[in-house]
Formats: sequence, C-alpha cells, structure tokens
Amino acid sequence: MKSPSFFKRRPKTEGPPSSASTHSTPQVFTDVSSDPFVRGLLHRPANPNGDGLVLSHGAGSNCQSPLLVALAETFAEAGYFVLRVDLPYRQDRPYGPPGPGDAKRDRAGLKNAVAALKNLATGRLFLGGHSYGGRQSSMLCAEQPESAAGLLLLSYPLHPPRKPDQLRTQHFFTLHTPALFVEGTRDPFGSIAEIEQALKLIPGKTKLLTVEGAGHDLGFKGKATHEGLSARILKESQAFFAG
Repeated sequence: MKSPSFFKRRPKTEGPPSSASTHSTPQVFTDVSSDPFVRGLLHRPANPNGDGLVLSHGAGSNCQSPLLVALAETFAEAGYFVLRVDLPYRQDRPYGPPGPGDAKRDRAGLKNAVAALKNLATGRLFLGGHSYGGRQSSMLCAEQPESAAGLLLLSYPLHPPRKPDQLRTQHFFTLHTPALFVEGTRDPFGSIAEIEQALKLIPGKTKLLTVEGAGHDLGFKGKATHEGLSARILKESQAFFAG
C-alpha cells in the first residue's frame, strides 16, 4: 500500500502572521491508494500526544464546516492529529445530500481515513462526526469495533424532524465502542429525553453532553460560532476517554 500524499495549502499573504494566533494552517491530505479515496484537511499538532481524530461532516455540508474547523483547531492544540474529511459521496458531488446507496461506501471511506491517519498517529484513533457523519461512524464501529478507540457524535440524527417513530437506532444494540454524544436542547432530530432513552440501548460506555439552547448546528450557523463549545467538548472527551 502506498503512503498517503500530503500537500500543504498555500497560506494567505495579507500581512505578517499574528503572534496571538496559535492555529497552524491545515494541509491538504489525499490518499488515492485506497478505494474510496481519502480527501480532506490535516491539522498537525505542534506537540503531538500520539492520538488522532477523524472528523466527518453532516449530510448537507463538507469538511469546511465551521463546527469541524473549530473542533479540529482545538484538538490539534491539545496534541491530536486531526483529519477533517470529505465523505465519498461529497467527493463525488459538491452539493446535496447523500443518496440511499451511499452509506456503505461512506463507511468504507471512514475506515480508510482512520487507516491513513495511523501513519501519523501512533496512539489511539477516534472517529467523530456531525449528524450523518457521526451516524455512519457509529454504524462502522458497530460493524467493526476495532475501527476506533472511541466515538465523538455531534448532533446524532436520532430521527427525521417531526418523525419520532423513524428511529435510527438499529445498530445501537451492537455498539460497544465508547461514545460521547453532544446534543443541543433544541435539536429537531431528537430531544434530550429521546436521546437519553436511546442511549439505554447501547451496551458500550456512553455519555451525553448537552448544549443549552442549541439546535442541530450546535450554534455554528453561517458565521455564528458557539463560544467555548469546542474547548468544552475537548475537556469532556479527555475525561470520558481516559477511563
């Protein structure tokens, strides 16, 4: 298997770098030795702790999602190699949601992303994803528990809005990978009470982190950001996955 290829994104040249900024410019990351390909942006930590995190986006988004960017920067500052990936369906189509037949291939793409990141991160590998990306990550781990040491599930889409009877929990019964769920209290894809009930189906270790007043976007909508949320998620993740 060929080694993944890395290409450094050209930084903007609008003046000297600010000494106040601690964020390094992410690198374009591609691995075409696997099928599906791995494509995304890699955040390299200044002081690696050995662990790595693959982050994937929701159904209507891509790896440039403001939520994923904020999390990647925060986790990289804490020593993690972080790879924000475009899922295979997004590589094929720049816009629109995944199709009915895309899910299996998207899970294969996540598996390949974890394998590619292992070339850099020598410690634990985590899978994280927003909405659809988190759902596919959890399904992959239910099918193949060795895929990741833990799951960071952001706004898990428990059911379609206003359709609480269409639960997406079939794989929960075989999910043994430790999973930290981050849910807004105003998420139409699942209330906190519904999420709490669903977590009882999971035999593995779980924890629920609630974000007061946040919807499915967890406060990251357009140019808006939820101040301090990424740091809070990092702190909760470190404590949860330490045990």
